[in-house]
Amino acid sequence: MNRREFGRLAAAGTALALAGKCAWAADWATTLANARGQNIYFHAWGGDPKINDFITWVGGLALDRYGITLTHVKLASTADAVSRVLSEKAAGRNTDGAVDLIWINGENFAAMKGQDLLFGPFAEGLPNWSLVDVSGKPATATDFTLPTLGYESPWALAQLVFEYDTARLAEPPKSLADLSDWAQSNPGRFTYPQPPDYLGLTFLKQALYGLLADTTILQSPAGANYSAAVKPLWAYLDTLHPNLWRQAKAFPANEPALGQLLADAETDISFAFNPGRASAEIAAGNLANTVRTYVLDGGTIGNASFVAIPFNAKHAGAQVVANLILAPEVQAHAQDPATLGFQTVLSIAALTPADQARFDALDLGLATLSPADLGPVLLEPHANWMTQISDDWVKRYGTAP
Repeated sequence: MNRREFGRLAAAGTALALAGKCAWAADWATTLANARGQNIYFHAWGGDPKINDFITWVGGLALDRYGITLTHVKLASTADAVSRVLSEKAAGRNTDGAVDLIWINGENFAAMKGQDLLFGPFAEGLPNWSLVDVSGKPATATDFTLPTLGYESPWALAQLVFEYDTARLAEPPKSLADLSDWAQSNPGRFTYPQPPDYLGLTFLKQALYGLLADTTILQSPAGANYSAAVKPLWAYLDTLHPNLWRQAKAFPANEPALGQLLADAETDISFAFNPGRASAEIAAGNLANTVRTYVLDGGTIGNASFVAIPFNAKHAGAQVVANLILAPEVQAHAQDPATLGFQTVLSIAALTPADQARFDALDLGLATLSPADLGPVLLEPHANWMTQISDDWVKRYGTAP
């Protein structure tokens, strides 16, 4: 190939790249135009006032910048929104659905994706997608072992941490066996939320990792090995439950209720799926400043939270809101312990110096572990493990709340 031919090919390649970029920009401009004036119904868990306030704040940005009215539909269970979309599909309601955007992951994503209830793929077409740290934070593209394939957009990372008050407990137990022994010596001072609450199920997942001889089986659907695999879990809980708060005759309903027990000194050890929760609660005056966090030896469960768009939603406005949630300004606000303390899904190195400064300026708080101290992240099991375990827990220990 001579220099002239090479130059023609290079020029053609540049023209194609520019054309693609211009087409992408034009497509997003059309999306923004179509989104203006839309009322987007964001179905998300409504059990935490701080999360509710955050969504309200995002809604203010959406209205000011894009002319979108964001309405938070507060859910007790994400499954309620999934059922709504499924009912609409069965009724032939293919446009103007009641759910425009949904906070989702795990078995609910698997259910919606498996029944063709989702719009997409859309995530990788969002302008802010280029800032997501997919390589460094693989949970942003995998949901409970299932590749998201662009049908979800991540918005926060989470990892299980345990919380304790150093004024009442000098050295917390750092293994499942030690926790059981400690509970026996300190009856009533520990508990977990009642399944099928997601945090209660997270504790059971953590227990599985500490009890199974071969944890790799959790990355595949549960099959014939299920009953034998979970026997150690039931044996562990049978021993633990008599030593729990209220002797396991009652359980807290969710994460806020669990955290309140620690705040009220009814328990000495709690846990959360947000490494910054304790610092956020200390900053808000809801927890004593002697509370600290720790992780169990060997690591703790971690995952990402996502937003998804149902097939019959107002797709333009939903995409604009999903993209807004990935904006560095919004991600830094969410990571601030005074707001939520959630970990960002973005690659800090990919940000502009001004946006990097937003994160550098954050005071992560007294109780927040550094990324190095958080230790290994244990992968979420395949969703159907927890579906079966949740059902069996309810049959074995009580009824769902």
